[in-house]
Amino acid sequence: MKIQSFIDKVGDPTLGISGKTFTIQGFGNVGYWAAKFLEKDGGKITHIIERDAAIYKADGIDVEHAKAYLIEHGSFKGYDAADELEVKDPLSYMERPVDYIIPAATEKSIHRVNAEKIQCRAVFEGANGPTTFAGEEILNSRGIVVAPDLMVNGGGVTCSYFEWLKNIDHVSPGKMTKKFDEKS
Repeated sequence: MKIQSFIDKVGDPTLGISGKTFTIQGFGNVGYWAAKFLEKDGGKITHIIERDAAIYKADGIDVEHAKAYLIEHGSFKGYDAADELEVKDPLSYMERPVDYIIPAATEKSIHRVNAEKIQCRAVFEGANGPTTFAGEEILNSRGIVVAPDLMVNGGGVTCSYFEWLKNIDHVSPGKMTKKFDEKS
């Protein structure tokens, strides 16, 4: 695809995060930290989706305020700092227009049924396997870029791998350092 046809298809060709809108699906460690850094760099977190509620604010959600509320209440239900609150079908917020989506919670959250309805430029996978193969094919055919979880969340994946190795050998955290010190 030529650059101009790509720009025509996705719209505003400006680079950077500032002024771009984001949907965060899952507000645990991956979603929260992604939102925090995006907000710091001028991005607007307009949608946050959790398991039982989703919130929307056109001019951007205050990430710290939202996190404090979620920790205190265990849910976004009753969150009054948003323009809209959805409790019946929180995942429907994945289908709303936004520049970028970060599915950071559950696998297979973008699939053959909802991929046709996704309205964004790119999906940055923060969770493990949040887009099915069929979903990714549909997004790609529509010109939506899908950055895979292994690239986007490589640090988390690497740490999980080392935790897995440690666990299959039944090694407690201090023993790894002790073994290294003994061998060196």
